[in-house]
Amino acid sequence: MRVALPRPMPALYGIFVAMLSLAIAPSVSLAESAEEAGLRIATEARERQKGFSNFTANLNMILRNKRGQESRRELRLKVIEVDGDGDRTLFVFDRPRDVKGTAFLVHAHKNKPDDQWLYLPALKRVKGISASKQSGSFMGSEFSYEDMGAVEVEKYTHRHLREEPCGDLECVVLERIPVSKDSGYSRQLVWLDREELRTMEIQYYDRREEHLKTMSVEGYQQYLDRFWRSSAITMTNHLTGKSTVLLWSDYEFGTDLDAGDFTRTALKRVR
Repeated sequence: MRVALPRPMPALYGIFVAMLSLAIAPSVSLAESAEEAGLRIATEARERQKGFSNFTANLNMILRNKRGQESRRELRLKVIEVDGDGDRTLFVFDRPRDVKGTAFLVHAHKNKPDDQWLYLPALKRVKGISASKQSGSFMGSEFSYEDMGAVEVEKYTHRHLREEPCGDLECVVLERIPVSKDSGYSRQLVWLDREELRTMEIQYYDRREEHLKTMSVEGYQQYLDRFWRSSAITMTNHLTGKSTVLLWSDYEFGTDLDAGDFTRTALKRVR
């Protein structure tokens, strides 16, 4: 790991992170294969994320080009858990004026591609994002549409690679390979801190096996004595020199959200 990582932190969403701490760190047994250990650790990390019911947050998105010039956007996030399937996630852009009212809805799934829709207020139209298009850039950022949904264990094969220091922490390093042929990635390397299984860094490799992007997650804080959430996620594109930072704030859990807030028809009513 090249970047010194701070102590507590969660983030986007498999990015979003470990909750209940276990007394025993996820050490790898000699009786386990690398694949068995990888799946066990990934499953445990996912289980620690469960139980939040729903939450909201505010985000600032900072887009930087290779010369360091910046543009900024403000948006809101809403997330609700769904029993037996992936979470529902809604992003709503508030600023600047040219993107105000744009909304992006994700219905994540465990065993099939996510359903995604983008509402474009200028056209007053809801546009579906097909699985084959989800490797494209999300609103001009270095995050893809694929990156914006919940990370579900079943969408990957997993392998434990090693354990190593990451900043002041000890991390477990996993390799995960997307099951879907529509994914823009051939594989991802994931650093999780051993104690809490929070995502600290993900390296993304494109279909040509080039190291395309790195996502770093920082500033974790614990909410309700249980849920870890991050305050900053940075996605750096190594091929273009561009980066995007998501700054998270104002987390609220147990709001009055319900499933009706996360439908395709509700997108047009988002304010």
